[in-house]
Amino acid sequence: MAVPEKILREVDMLRREIEHHNRLYHSQDAPEIPDADFDALLRRLEELETKNELFDETSPSQRVGGEAVAGFTQVRHEIAMLSLSKVFDEADLQSFESRLKKRLETQTRIQYSCEPKVDGIAVSLLYKDGMLERAATRGDGVTGEDITHNVRMISSIPLQLKPQKKDTVIEIRGEIFLDKLGFKKLNETSEKEGGKIFVNPRNTAAGAIRQLDPRKSAKIPLRMYCYSIGLVEGIKLPKALSEIFALIEKWGLPVNPDRSVENGVDACLKYCLALLAKRNDLSYEIDGAVLKVDNVELQQQLGTNARSPRWAMAYKFPAEEQSTTVLDVEFQVGRTGTITPVARLEPVFVGGVTVSNTTLHNMDEIERLGVRIGDRVIVRRAGDVIPKVVKVIPHEGSKKIREKPISIPETCPACASAIEKDGDVLYRCSGGIICPAQRKESIKHFASRSAMDIEGLGHKLIELLVNKEVITSVAGIYTLTLEQLVGLERMGDKSAANLVAAIDKSKQTTLPRFLFALGIREVGEATALQLATHFGILESIIAADLTSLVKVPAVGPVMAEHIRVFFTNKNNVALIEQLQDSGVTWPIIEPSNDDLAKPLLGETYVLTGSLEQMPRSEAKAKLISLGAKVAGSVSKNTSCIVAGPGAGSKLTKAEELGIKILNEGEFIVLLDDLIT
Repeated sequence: MAVPEKILREVDMLRREIEHHNRLYHSQDAPEIPDADFDALLRRLEELETKNELFDETSPSQRVGGEAVAGFTQVRHEIAMLSLSKVFDEADLQSFESRLKKRLETQTRIQYSCEPKVDGIAVSLLYKDGMLERAATRGDGVTGEDITHNVRMISSIPLQLKPQKKDTVIEIRGEIFLDKLGFKKLNETSEKEGGKIFVNPRNTAAGAIRQLDPRKSAKIPLRMYCYSIGLVEGIKLPKALSEIFALIEKWGLPVNPDRSVENGVDACLKYCLALLAKRNDLSYEIDGAVLKVDNVELQQQLGTNARSPRWAMAYKFPAEEQSTTVLDVEFQVGRTGTITPVARLEPVFVGGVTVSNTTLHNMDEIERLGVRIGDRVIVRRAGDVIPKVVKVIPHEGSKKIREKPISIPETCPACASAIEKDGDVLYRCSGGIICPAQRKESIKHFASRSAMDIEGLGHKLIELLVNKEVITSVAGIYTLTLEQLVGLERMGDKSAANLVAAIDKSKQTTLPRFLFALGIREVGEATALQLATHFGILESIIAADLTSLVKVPAVGPVMAEHIRVFFTNKNNVALIEQLQDSGVTWPIIEPSNDDLAKPLLGETYVLTGSLEQMPRSEAKAKLISLGAKVAGSVSKNTSCIVAGPGAGSKLTKAEELGIKILNEGEFIVLLDDLIT
């Protein structure tokens, strides 16, 4: 039986009206009707569709959620979803435009499309003939996960573009997020129902978009703003990104209302600063601004590097700050005996995490800040990672007396040994190896992979062995017996036997590894290698004076003094003898001053990205053994960079400076040629 025309018209009207209100509510924050009225429209539509069997997958009624999917299908992006390079200040922003002008060989001011950098989840929406066919996460930029079942639940994302066009393909890219109000209401509801409290909007959005059950995802009021276009077929787009935004907005897709077009980098900076000023007033979380060359032809001319487009840049805002109270200050003892003050804070949510403690670094920093226990302070998450006290909030009233000044303890909190001043800033425990704090950390360092590499001797087991006084120094490792280990908690016969075998295997080591394992102040893997190759035998290093030590590449007067102090300590030399008596040995290295044995002498290498076939420490050690200097940053003096997957700004700078670039495979071939 045919459906009456009157019903068809009402259904069509309801669908259009509901989508209209969806856009007003989710995209423009300007609802025209109360929630109850909206719910009534939706109920009427569902009633008519069910009664008259008018199912349409593009209908707004179909966003209520379907059955859970079994898992996520991998999706390969037709065009890679690249990440953005970042700048943090005006100087870097000016450098960005200078690079663009140099590549374009122009001095004309460049026009930019600017928008807030929404703190959300990057996704790709693929529309064919105007219909949403697939949605996928960014993933690693090349391969993501199919999340179509969840994206269909997001009211701000149209299931059908208007007008619908045949024989067309358009890929829309954007950021899915949870706004501040939605996050607040979600937690309020969850708390009333006795459910979990969500940590921050971004993580909540990320979890929602990856739900296997779309009904669960539908409970999270997710939104989206489009930020770019990927694959396009059968559609002629405007020549300016800003005009493309206007076009896709006409299609019914949500775009950021706070976007702008600015002429020149100075205008962009003003936009960024204005956006920063109203950051807290926005309805959604942002962590910066995104600046893109507006002219699409210029974008194509500028191209991309391995990781990011050259024509776009993220201007990152300073880390978020919050105020809290210093409840107490404790002093921790590090592996080398350094005494570090740690502030215990009234828990505060800042930069996406709850912070309850943070280092105060040293007594000079405490004095500089003027902080005391009980003060209100401002905490910043530096670089969005490390919480830091940046300022003390002045007390109200000039007569208010602050209590509990912070002072360094007279004795070590771990062993009660005297605390000594070390240089201008640091304090150290004088207990050395007898200090439980240093003992545990020294043994952990000694057994670590880059040192003696004792597999199975993990941190928890070391804590247990020291706490039970089974071992009191690193030499005690080599006296452990099968019987001692089997008697420990969670240590079976097989595990104990494997550990004894690993300890015995570690006795055959190398001099660089052994030197590094000793934990000499400031002597890392590279310096240990330099010492070993310079002197050849341990006895020569022990006997070396300051004049001899500073002749070693990369060993300056301060480091030489640390090395000399370590080996003039009779207890340390006795410990080394104990280790050698236990069977720890290594092959003798023939010292060589022949520059021909160091074909990379005078060259500077930089390692960047992830090395998948060779640990970075091994690559660094081999370069140093060949005479090269390994630097942490790229400059005009850099000879070559080795770029693995994920290489970012260092690779970009190397390309701009015309520096030689090797991938990991080419690097390994180079090493093979030079070492063999």
